[in-house]
Amino acid sequence: MLKIALIPIDNRPICYDLAYDILSIDNNIKLFAPDLSILGGLKTKTSEEKLLSFIESLDNVDFFIISLDTLAYGGLVPSRTNEEDFLTIKERIDKFFNIISKKTKKILAFSSIMRISNNNINEEEKPYWDRWGKKIFDWSYYLDKSEQEFSQNCVINKIPAEILEDYIKTRKRNFEINKYYLKLAKNGFFDTLILSKDDCSEFGLNVKEARELSAIIKKENINNAKIKTGADEIPLSLIARTLEGDLKINPVFINPESKNLISKYEDISILNCVLGQIELSGCKVDNKNPNLNLIVNNFKNSQGDLVLGDVVNYNNNKTAFLKPYFIADINNANGADCGFVDNLLKNDLDGFFGYCAYNTSANTLGCAILVAKVKFFALKKGTYNDQAFKKVQFIRLLDDWVYQALYREKVRNNAPQFLQKLEEIEPLLNSKAIIISHYLNYYPKQIKYSLPWDRSFEIRIELS
Repeated sequence: MLKIALIPIDNRPICYDLAYDILSIDNNIKLFAPDLSILGGLKTKTSEEKLLSFIESLDNVDFFIISLDTLAYGGLVPSRTNEEDFLTIKERIDKFFNIISKKTKKILAFSSIMRISNNNINEEEKPYWDRWGKKIFDWSYYLDKSEQEFSQNCVINKIPAEILEDYIKTRKRNFEINKYYLKLAKNGFFDTLILSKDDCSEFGLNVKEARELSAIIKKENINNAKIKTGADEIPLSLIARTLEGDLKINPVFINPESKNLISKYEDISILNCVLGQIELSGCKVDNKNPNLNLIVNNFKNSQGDLVLGDVVNYNNNKTAFLKPYFIADINNANGADCGFVDNLLKNDLDGFFGYCAYNTSANTLGCAILVAKVKFFALKKGTYNDQAFKKVQFIRLLDDWVYQALYREKVRNNAPQFLQKLEEIEPLLNSKAIIISHYLNYYPKQIKYSLPWDRSFEIRIELS
């Protein structure tokens, strides 16, 4: 029995439920994670005391996958709003590490390079973001891109000095914490350390910090540390990295001529994103003799974004996929390509190893690869749980396709009565759930929907 411990980023379904559900596909893997109730949320931090108790209660595990933002700040959102100084946070981290090091010999950890949100929404940021967020993004973007453009654009921003000072102070503290992690990595504390570029663009202080951290890694020859674009999928990729066996993957792009374009919320090409996620997951690219084909439903000109109402749909004429296969649907950010799903539902399940279309391209790829890898090796070992695989696919299609792509807008446009609107669209969700059930030959007795962060962005789908 492979035993894996996980400290998630926070209590969102995509960070907590999904890991449990995917690893249930293999009956020979046991996942240990803190109780959902002690993890941080949108406005709350993870309980330091209860998290320490959870870690102390563990017997030895084979691998420990850790969100360092949870240890340091209480979660991903608190990493941007926490006011504590460097020494306070370092002391907390060291206390956690002292206990964790006694529970395992293999620690795989990840920390975010603080994002710069390109909007005036302060839901996940400090209070001043609702007025100055977009201007801070522009200031950061042009400061990194070129001095000339910065000088031309900074005058119109007029960001108050005290706000800019506070923002820079938080960034500098997080940057120093990430440099501390690199020192630990160099000393061999981590088996793998990932510093992730969360929701980034082509330029910005976060991208600049990533370059500086990368330069440290290269200069100090820290072979167990990497810089990656993404965030929520990183723990899934690290879990995949722990699984024994080489999985050879052949990426097949729906629009191969466009694979060098850049997705929204990222700073690298689709091709490099795909290759990076495959490598991080402990898999290999093989175009001639692959174990599985990765069908990448990439955009032709520019990626749609379902949150922004910019929807790109694929021609839904029936197409047979190259088998065996799994799918990363990244034609749109924040949800599925409805035409592509219509096509998928016309195919049978022969040679099918999973579908995903959540949030960013990196998020989708990390999830899809882990599902495919767990199923592939579980089949080889004779420990495969078909009902668990179908449960994962049922939730992904119901979430990424039905909720995010078809009906989330009906909830989103009625703030703050989100829960009321969710209840109103339940019949619509359930009607599409029947279609998914017929496709997968999987029929849950009951489906329960909730909005764990009291907003429309993420939905929790519980099956019984």
